[in-house]
Amino acid sequence: MNLTVENAQKMIDDVLSVYPEKSRKKRSKHLGVHQEGNDTCDVKSNVKSLPGVMTIRGCAYAGSKGVVWGPIKDMIHISHGPVGCGQYSWASRRNYYIGTTGVDTFVTMQFTSDFQERDIVFGGDKKLAQIIDEIETLFPLNHGTTIQSECPIGLIGDDIEAVAKAKGKEYNKTIVPVRCEGFRGVSQSLGHHIANDTVRDWVFDKISPEEAKAGSGPYDVAIIGDYNIGGDAWSSRILLEEMGLNVVAQWSGDGTLQELRNTPKVRLNILHCYRSMNYISRHMEEKYGIPWVEYNFFGPSKIEASLRKIASHFDQTIQDGAERVIAKYKPLMQAVIDRYRPRLEGKTVMLYVGGLRPRHVIGAYEDLGMKVVGTGYEFGHNDDYKRTAEYVKDGTVLYDDVTGYEFEKFVEGIQPDLVGSGIKEKYVFQKMGIPFRQMHSWDYSGPYHGYDGFAIFARDMDMAINNPVWKMTKAPWKR
Repeated sequence: MNLTVENAQKMIDDVLSVYPEKSRKKRSKHLGVHQEGNDTCDVKSNVKSLPGVMTIRGCAYAGSKGVVWGPIKDMIHISHGPVGCGQYSWASRRNYYIGTTGVDTFVTMQFTSDFQERDIVFGGDKKLAQIIDEIETLFPLNHGTTIQSECPIGLIGDDIEAVAKAKGKEYNKTIVPVRCEGFRGVSQSLGHHIANDTVRDWVFDKISPEEAKAGSGPYDVAIIGDYNIGGDAWSSRILLEEMGLNVVAQWSGDGTLQELRNTPKVRLNILHCYRSMNYISRHMEEKYGIPWVEYNFFGPSKIEASLRKIASHFDQTIQDGAERVIAKYKPLMQAVIDRYRPRLEGKTVMLYVGGLRPRHVIGAYEDLGMKVVGTGYEFGHNDDYKRTAEYVKDGTVLYDDVTGYEFEKFVEGIQPDLVGSGIKEKYVFQKMGIPFRQMHSWDYSGPYHGYDGFAIFARDMDMAINNPVWKMTKAPWKR
């Protein structure tokens, strides 16, 4: 489809026409087309999903356990409740880390209180206390514990705060109760916020502004909101350290409890995933006076701009260091572009992901000559869509909390050369004959951040789109 504002809007209207009137009216507010000059990306967001449609969202528990707290490697994170929340009880998001699993790192070891019927009836506080005792016996080198509460915990009224305080005092360790029951809020986004608040109340509460100010070096920084998917945070950290900054904290990916404690002492917080970590960044700005800056390390164009933006918060030494890093990698990146851009020039992409990816990866695609023609967020807020307006072009289709039906019909109508979304959508679109990349965890590849990551990103997009297998299958509309 040759996307213009008019025919994109007609496509949306046609897709909505199958809904009952009430549902059509509600969903129409979540779908739109970007027009040049509109700096708001005006679609409704952060409200409950429509009952009866297939949403792709997660819950508050997923936001806390799977995103914010789960990758902290030297703490044990208990999934407190029934074992049925298996996606985040028994799996990780490829959050790479350094350490010896089961000794001083525990990211890929999973702990659950495995609630049974009797626990629902009589409560699980005693069971939780017993679990913490067992953990301290079996894994004494852990530096702390979080209690990630699942839905029944909030419904039956377990006092996880009392257990955390008692056991924290008994073992002289940080034990954090997280009220992230899945029914809270409308998506995993509230889980991010709740987890941020527990960092504030159970870790940062012991650090005064005076203590924080006394402990900072002139170039100390923290990387916040990078979950080290496939090694992303490492490829970003390399660049910051090459330009002369001292990264004293990196979380959650490959992060530690001590790095959390180091963060209120830095000179600048460097924020990657705005949606999941802006809350704690704003708190540190208010309490400790630490400025924060959002950055984008996807693709050489955005990396270059972000390095300069970060350097602007420091003296000439760091600014010169940023220019030195940019100059060092420019010929290497040009070689990548020269190799892959002729194979990808003009190709179109539709995205539907969480966090920051629906906007941040657009620049990396554009560096390869590709065009993003549709994008949207699983759990975005209004400020996410406002930020997206800086990235998208006229006629780009925007969709918030898109339903399975809507997304399939949009892809069928636009017929992009590539779809970038999550594992739940992957096989649907591959069966439709559309090349696909899993853009939550990089389809078992990565990193995609930084200069090193861009070379892998370019290779993976070429490998997906130009794979000869697509000549052997036909999309349903071509049969």
